[in-house]
Amino acid sequence: MTSRTLSVTLRCRRSVQAESAVIETAVVPVKMAAGPLSVSSNASTNNDGILIGDKVYSEVFLTIDNSLIPEERLSPTPSMLDGLDLSTETDLRILGCELIQSAGILLRLPQVAMGTGQVLFHRFFYSKSFVKHSFEIVAMACINLASKIEEAPRRIRDVINVFHHLRQIRGKNDQLHLPKPG
Repeated sequence: MTSRTLSVTLRCRRSVQAESAVIETAVVPVKMAAGPLSVSSNASTNNDGILIGDKVYSEVFLTIDNSLIPEERLSPTPSMLDGLDLSTETDLRILGCELIQSAGILLRLPQVAMGTGQVLFHRFFYSKSFVKHSFEIVAMACINLASKIEEAPRRIRDVINVFHHLRQIRGKNDQLHLPKPG
């Protein structure tokens, strides 16, 4: 277990001077552990939370549980409930991620933005169905949102142009693999 300093935003439960809640940033040492993180400081604690100065703050728990998709949402996905088999859904997920990766390269986005777009793509289709939503439009929205989240914004017109270009390239490649008529 290591000890590091973490800047956390704590929401005050009670404010002595104002009626509304006060938000302050405090730097406190945090013990890093596998489970929920516990905040330790020199301030005294009571049943209502942590007393820092003259204000009482609620506890801070940092876990990875709220960033992962629960097991019950993984097994029957909405696409499966709409009649799509697992192999087709997997192929669509791979195709969407490859599309996001190709578009990100053409848009000269950092890799972290492309990865964020792929995570958004997967998370979207764990709550919505491939049958009801076009994976190309969702991929376009994910790359646009990811570029904004990772502070490497691109104009929406550039994103649309890149996806149109990729669709044209894919269309030409599909024509090359078709058998010759006659």
